[in-house]
Amino acid sequence: MAIKHTLALGAALGLAAGAAPAQAQLTNGEIRIGVLSDMSSLYTDLAGAGSVLAARMAVEDFGAAAKGIKVEFVSADHQNKPDVGSTIARQWYDRDGVDVIVDVPNSAVALAVNTVTKEKNKVFLVSGAATSALTGAQCTANTIHWTYDTWALANGTGNAIVKTGGDSWYFLTADYAFGHQLEADTEAVVVKQGGKVLGKVRHPLNNQDFSSFLLQAQASKAKIIGMANAGGDTINTVKQAAEFGIVGKGQSLAGLLIFLTDVHGLGLPTAQGLIMTETFYWDANDQTRAFAKRFAERNKGIHPTMVHAGVYSAVLHYMKAIEQTKADGDGAAVVKQMKAMSTDDPLFGKGSVRADGRKIHPAYLFEVKKPAESTKPWDYYKLRATIPAEEAFRPMKDGGCPIAN
Repeated sequence: MAIKHTLALGAALGLAAGAAPAQAQLTNGEIRIGVLSDMSSLYTDLAGAGSVLAARMAVEDFGAAAKGIKVEFVSADHQNKPDVGSTIARQWYDRDGVDVIVDVPNSAVALAVNTVTKEKNKVFLVSGAATSALTGAQCTANTIHWTYDTWALANGTGNAIVKTGGDSWYFLTADYAFGHQLEADTEAVVVKQGGKVLGKVRHPLNNQDFSSFLLQAQASKAKIIGMANAGGDTINTVKQAAEFGIVGKGQSLAGLLIFLTDVHGLGLPTAQGLIMTETFYWDANDQTRAFAKRFAERNKGIHPTMVHAGVYSAVLHYMKAIEQTKADGDGAAVVKQMKAMSTDDPLFGKGSVRADGRKIHPAYLFEVKKPAESTKPWDYYKLRATIPAEEAFRPMKDGGCPIAN
């Protein structure tokens, strides 16, 4: 198993002549951050190397060097396999002295890492995975779910579509933890709003041929074909639906999880009109645009997704908590400090972390622009609605988290 080790910020942090001594009592004299992501498959564009960069930028912007804190990064590809992800996490914690794991775009892998992190009393900051179970029955005192989740997606996109007439659904679902949870959360919203689910079909992760699944969806005559998948699977679904001429004949696609890089891969002529819920958009304000410019300059022009933004925001808050606790040995204590502090960063603004580990901030309902509406590179979204922070995520009392109070 190849694990890439890279030293971020180098020995200059606290070791160069004249530098201030480290302020915190750190294990091995440094913070070690592990970015565990999809580096080679269907989620690599929305997370991957961009998540490593986002974590680095957070440490740089925190000013670790000036504060005498040495930070090292390791990164690895979990290959979308829970056993691979948990093995890497265990090795990082036991052998390599990693203090915190971030990102992990794959819910099944994230749930496995969640278990290992609790066992080892480390810290897990989830940006890429979606399952709401991380702040529900499987919540722990060591994990914070940062960016988005299946409940938020369902209650944003699903709710909006039902209210505008999309009252009959057929689900095309990725056959693993994320897809199952997103389907379940969205179905609950559809039924609550008086809609009906006419059927559902499960497809393998990282699938290439969606023809049989799409034909089943077409035969259902449901108004909405709900895509409970993400990344490359969503891109392939949309492209093949367009090729078969399914959309526009009484049926529409609902992208329950669409990322900026998905729209870029599809192109506006194909993606136009898609509705999605996200918690970050690079072109929202001057601060997000400034970050996106710096990010793109170091990422081959690719603009940040909400996963990248979540990694940046989570790592920045983690570093602030380390500065306060002055120690990294007790992961639960660091997470407790992160919950006690209000969050504030240029990408998500002010927010908080609840007792169940859910990071709270607004969410946004976007529609993909028509080609004629786009005026610059990566100018893909128009805002349809803002979902206030207090409404964007599942109420804590409804999650079943055993540590919530």
